[in-house]
Amino acid sequence: MRALVAEGRHDTVHALSRTGRTPVAGVGAHQVDIIDEASIARAAAAIAADGPVDLVFVASGILHERDIAPEKSFKALDPVALARLFAVNTTGPALVAKHFVPLMPRRGRSIFAALSARVGSIEDNRLGGWYGYRASKAALNQLLRTLAIEVARTKPEAIILGLHPGTVRTELSRPFRGGEAGAGVFTPDESVDHLLGVMASATPQQSGRVLAWDGSTIPA
Repeated sequence: MRALVAEGRHDTVHALSRTGRTPVAGVGAHQVDIIDEASIARAAAAIAADGPVDLVFVASGILHERDIAPEKSFKALDPVALARLFAVNTTGPALVAKHFVPLMPRRGRSIFAALSARVGSIEDNRLGGWYGYRASKAALNQLLRTLAIEVARTKPEAIILGLHPGTVRTELSRPFRGGEAGAGVFTPDESVDHLLGVMASATPQQSGRVLAWDGSTIPA
């Protein structure tokens, strides 16, 4: 949020979260649960009053929580955990798109972006494991690709993206990232700067792709 405000490219910035609060002055705050479509719809209706939306960024995601952990083997597959991963990583961003893409202008550049992951790439999967997280991100990538095809028919300058931030020093990655330094390991602020740069340089020809923090394309 702070980086978006500091950029000064947007007249109004809104933050959507489960708490409905934001520490950044001048940012509109809305309470939303990514798996509750009604809350998403209410926020979209409120934000629509400010006019067209030229950037939507979905940063939700689950890799592990409470009784959910990345599977090392197919023997660990659990239907409840799979449903939770798909609800947050796949269905949630799709519902945000359902209610917010209509707010994007028909003419002029606009972006809908959602955090994805390199491990969602089917072609790039060489290690196995992490069934639920991989599958939910792969499904997200397919939804974004399909959305890009449809949106291009009515909003030709709109850009739909999946974004891979690299490994970020957050609680999501903490149990799995090993050392605190290395190529592709970033602080949250560094990751934000990278992703804002990727979005700033993205073109409609890249719509539907998953782009890494350095702007490279991740295979499907």
